[in-house]
Amino acid sequence: MSQFQWLTRGKVDFPEIDCDIVERWLCAVAAAHNRVVGPMTYIFCDDNEIIDVNRLYLQHDYYTDIITFDDTLGRRVSGDMFISLDTVRSNAETVSHRPYHEELHRVIVHGLLHLCGINDKGEGEREVMERHEDEALSLLKKMQFDEN
Repeated sequence: MSQFQWLTRGKVDFPEIDCDIVERWLCAVAAAHNRVVGPMTYIFCDDNEIIDVNRLYLQHDYYTDIITFDDTLGRRVSGDMFISLDTVRSNAETVSHRPYHEELHRVIVHGLLHLCGINDKGEGEREVMERHEDEALSLLKKMQFDEN
């Protein structure tokens, strides 16, 4: 049985991702950080849903691309990740200037990297997070290439 659940909430369609390869990729990224994957739930939603979650659980009144709820125990990473596809799309167009699918994969692995203990709020932490994201995205490209 897969450790992953992929859900939608609100008025969004499920994004075009290959869940099988993404799950293998996330397990490989976790292993590279000396972690194993436990139950993981990715919930794709819209901006209305993400701001409701942000207000209700974190008392933050702003939009974001991902909110990660950590249920990690020791080396077993586990959690629920809410991802706003609206914010991912707008960030791809205006902030990162990446293709949408690449930005979505970046956000998906961003949540896992938080569960692995990598932060991005303190001084110098954003650069560390971005380096780990870039390494993970390179691994995904290699896995996709090997698949074909």
